[in-house]
Amino acid sequence: MKRKIVSVLVCAALAATMIAGCGSSSDDAAATTTEETATTEDAAATDDAAATDDAAAEDAGSGDVLTIGFAQVGHESDWRTASTQSCQDVFSEANGYDLQFVDCDNDSAVQLEAVRTFIEQDVDYIIIDPIVSTGWDTVLTECEDAGIPVIVIDRTIDDSDKYVAWVGSDFKTEGLACGEWLKAYAEAKGITELNILVIEGTTGASATIGRTEGFNEIAEREGWNILDSQSGDFTQDGGQQVMESYCKSYEGQFNVVICQNDNEAFGAMDAMKAAGVSYGVDGDVIIVSFDAARTALQYCLDGELNAVFECNPLAAPMVEEIIQGLEAGEEVETEIYVEESCFANEDIVPSITVDGVEKEMTVLTQEIIDARAY
Repeated sequence: MKRKIVSVLVCAALAATMIAGCGSSSDDAAATTTEETATTEDAAATDDAAATDDAAAEDAGSGDVLTIGFAQVGHESDWRTASTQSCQDVFSEANGYDLQFVDCDNDSAVQLEAVRTFIEQDVDYIIIDPIVSTGWDTVLTECEDAGIPVIVIDRTIDDSDKYVAWVGSDFKTEGLACGEWLKAYAEAKGITELNILVIEGTTGASATIGRTEGFNEIAEREGWNILDSQSGDFTQDGGQQVMESYCKSYEGQFNVVICQNDNEAFGAMDAMKAAGVSYGVDGDVIIVSFDAARTALQYCLDGELNAVFECNPLAAPMVEEIIQGLEAGEEVETEIYVEESCFANEDIVPSITVDGVEKEMTVLTQEIIDARAY
C-alpha cells in the first residue's frame, strides 16, 4: 500500500519536470503541479480508506466479539430483574460481547425453542437459567453436537450433564438455614408451638425443590406442624392469592409463613393486611422470605419481615470468568457457588449452624441496604 503511494508521488514529480522543460509558463506548471498533487492526495486518501476497511474486516473476522445467547426464565420477580441486569451489564457491547437475550416468560417450551434458535444462529456460548430441572437432555445434546458450550446459572438441570459449568446457589442449604434460624428464633422468643404455612415457588424449579427439602428436613426433625404448602409461582400475585386462601382456610391457626421468594412475601403481606392479620417483628405471625433484594431488606429493617435468606443473582461476572478461561484454552471450574448472607431484624439469633458450618445472621442497618447492588 505504501509502495503504491510513493509510486504515484514519483510519477507526479516527473510529469511536472517534463512540462517545465518543454517551455510551459510557470503559471501553467504550477497549475499542473497543483492538479497532480490533488490527484496524489485523492489516491492516498482512497488507499487509506481501503486500509481502514481492510482492518475493520480483519477485526470482525478475528472473533474479538463473542456472541452470547441467554435464555432467561422470565421477569417474575425483583431477583430475576437483577439477574438479567447483571448479565446485560457484563455481556455488553462495550465489553466485547453481542448478547442475544430471550425472556422466556416462565414457559419451558419457549425456553427450549430459544436455545434451538441460538444453535441456528451459531452463537459462541449459551447461558441458560432453566425454568424447570428436567427435559433438557435432547436440546443440550444438540448444543454439544453444534460445538456450542453451555453454561447454566441459578437453577439446576437434573437430567443432563452436557454443559460445561454451573454457577448458582445451594438451595437446600438456604432451606436448612431458614429452618435452623426459625428454631433458634422461636426458642429465643419462648414460642413452643409452630404452625406453618408455606408458599412455594414454581413447581419443578430446583430452587423450589431445594428450599422445600431443606426446610422440611428441619421441620420434621423438630416436629413442627406444616398446615399447608402451595405454589405461588415466585410471583407477587401468586403469593397474594395463596395467602388470601390461607387466611380463609386457616384463620387463627397459623403463626409462621414461609415464602420461597421476596415477591411472594410482598403478596402475602398484602393479603394478611387485608385480612386483619398482624405479622412481622411486632405481629402475631412470623414471616420469612428468600432472595434478599433491596426492597425485601427494607421491609425487614422496618420490621415487616422477620428474616430474609439471600439468593445471590449476580452470577454474570463468574460466568464471564468461565468464558474467558475457555477462550484461553484453560480448564474451568464446573460448579461454582455464589456467596450469600442471612439477614434479620433483631439480634437475638447471632448465628446458626447449617450442616456443621456456622453462618452469621446479619442484623440489618440502612447502610447495609444502601450499599446493596440490587
